[in-house]
Parts: sequence; structure tokens; C-alpha cells
Amino acid sequence: MSEINKVVLAYSGGLDTSVILKWLQDTYDCEVVTFTADIGQGEEVEPAREKARAAGVSEIYIDDLREEFTRDFVFPMFRANTIYEGEYLLGTSIARPLISKRQIEIARKTGADAVSHGATGKGNDQVRFELGYYALEPDIKVIAPWREWDLLSREKLMAYAEKAGIPVEYKKKNASPYSMDANLLHISYEGGELEDPWNEPKADMWRWTVSPEDAPDQPEYIELSYQQGDITAINDQAMTPAEVLTELNRLGGRHGIGRDDIVENRYVGMKSRGCYETPGGTIMLKAHRAMESLTLDREVTHLKDELMPRYAKLIYNGYWWAPERKMLQTMIDASQAPVNGKVRLKLYKGNVIVVGRQSDDSLFDEAIATFEEDAGAYDHRDAQGFIKLNALRLAIQARKGRNIA
Repeated sequence: MSEINKVVLAYSGGLDTSVILKWLQDTYDCEVVTFTADIGQGEEVEPAREKARAAGVSEIYIDDLREEFTRDFVFPMFRANTIYEGEYLLGTSIARPLISKRQIEIARKTGADAVSHGATGKGNDQVRFELGYYALEPDIKVIAPWREWDLLSREKLMAYAEKAGIPVEYKKKNASPYSMDANLLHISYEGGELEDPWNEPKADMWRWTVSPEDAPDQPEYIELSYQQGDITAINDQAMTPAEVLTELNRLGGRHGIGRDDIVENRYVGMKSRGCYETPGGTIMLKAHRAMESLTLDREVTHLKDELMPRYAKLIYNGYWWAPERKMLQTMIDASQAPVNGKVRLKLYKGNVIVVGRQSDDSLFDEAIATFEEDAGAYDHRDAQGFIKLNALRLAIQARKGRNIA
């Protein structure tokens, strides 16, 4: 093992990271600094402090990052209408660059020469964490225990914990059998019976949303206010980014919005089946596209749509800090200057329905678009030359016999 004096561990206080903490102490004979991030996972993070103290940790960081997460990561991503492989709203992916960033900041502050995480060698998170580390601190040493140790089953982890005297909270009778990850944007479920893509998720798996069948029989109308592509108020009540997402999660969850069941392509090469609840994000995506439809130029809209899959892949694969993602973000953010106004939505049994939009920056001209007499705002005869010019290359193909029906 290379010489490690101090390591900053991304620490939740659960079985895996508790074992990792002790394993780092035993294997590297080093000081461990723990870092626990509150990014809206909905679980109490303070118990991690007591567990870390009991393990002999003297430098413990527990940070509330909910506002930074939403403001600096979630909102910029939604300005691009980002969705991976047509389904996934990137709830886990977008949290990793923030955690990496804060870990590196703590490493610098504490004089640590290494960082560590609990991601396995099969998943995407190891890539996302470590690309972030190296992008921000090129010479940092990275310890990924799942790629080094032989504790590759829960039974071995439990045995190690028992031998080391690590207190383990055994699963309660009604505890979830799934591997779960949650933050303010989403909650994910993997493993267990979901590993068979044919199995329908059980009704009691979902935690944030009611079933659409059980949602209220009456729709609920809401209005979202936008400034430069970001939501600043709900029903005219000003809110911070984290408050916006929290409230949209509550509204969407109540109406059964945001459930998804996906088989996705991981960066490491395998396919993975996961289920997700992203109620607030689902509302945000629909509403933002509606706001842009009124305020963005046609070709700007189309260019954003062409570039979005590339942008989504960069985030999914862990390249948030890469220069190409930053370049795309500059373009995306510049496009949002006119994306101001209000969108009115109807929430009903799993559906987000746009029913109105308005903006002082609207490019919609009723005088031109009307089906009634337009008082000369548009000359229909101009369309004839437009069509003939665009048909010219098709006519040439036809004369050469290349357009055979």
C-alpha cells in the first residue's frame, strides 16, 4: 500500500462506509476525516457524527448542501431540458460532482493527501466521483475499497463489522429490500426483484409518490414564475431553489407524478434496471419546455435539442467538470436570457399538463399566427416561392430518376 497520512471519506454512517472507515484505519494506518453531505436525502444525518466519533474520528464534517445542490447543479441542468436516453432525469448523476467538490475542499482544508468513497467497481458512481476528484485536484490519491478488498458480499461485510466491533443496525422487518439513493431531486431503487426486468415493482416500494390510480380525483392548478430559465416562485410566492424543488416534490408526489422504470446503459458497459421517483423534476422539465416554446427562437430551440443528448451523457458519465460541459453550459445559460414569464400547469393522476403560458419576452405574435384575417401581417403568396426554392433539389433528384416511389 502507498503511504497515506490522512484521507477524507464520503461517509453516510451505514454499514458500507462504517466498514470502510475501519478498513482504512487498519489497512493504511492513517487518519480518517469523515464528510457527510445533506443534499435532501430525507434522512437524519446527525447520527453519522456520533458513529464517526465512536470510531475515533476527530475531524467530522456534516454539511447542508441542499441550496448549493439545487442552485448550482440541478437548475443549470434543467435549463438544458436534460434527460438521459429519453427517460432518466439524472438524479444520482448530478449529485456526484458536488460531493466530489466538497470532498476536495475538505482535503485541502485538513491537509489530507487522499479521498475515498464507497462506490462499487460495477457502477457509474466510482467514475463520477473520481473524474471529479482528478478534475479539481489532479495529484490527489484515491482509495476505492471495493476495488481493493475481498469483502465482496454483505455476509463478509457483516463478519468484518462484528470482528471489528462496529455496531450494525440490522434491517427492520419492514425495511426496504432495495438499494436506494435519494437526494432533493429523486429517489432510486435497484437490486432485489428489480434485477429481473420483467418483474413489475411492488406497490409498496414507492416512497415519495402515491399511485396515479390513488391520486386525487380533482386536478390541481399551479403557476410557475421564471427568470432567465429558473423557477423563482410558485403561485406568486417567491422561493429559493431548494424550496422550489421541495414544494414541487410535495405537489408532484401527491398527484402520482414522476415514477419511472428504466433499463439504462451504464458507462462501464452493462445494462442496469432501476426505478426512480422524480416528481419535482418531472414538473420542472415540462414547464421549462413550455416557457421556452414561447420565448426562444426556433433555431436556438432546435440547436439546444440537438446538443442536449450530448450534454446529458456528459453528466451521466461524470464529466460535469470537463471543459466541453462548461462550454455547453455557457451556451445554454446565454440562451436563457429571454426565458421569463409564467407557466400554468394542471396536475392530475400522474400527468403534468400545460394549460397556459405568458411572457413579456414572448415571440408568439397573434396577429401573424391567427387563422382569422390578419390585416396584411402575413402575405400567403410569399409561401409559393419559399416552397419552390426548397423543392428545387428534390425536383433535380426526380429528373435524374432518383425519387422513385
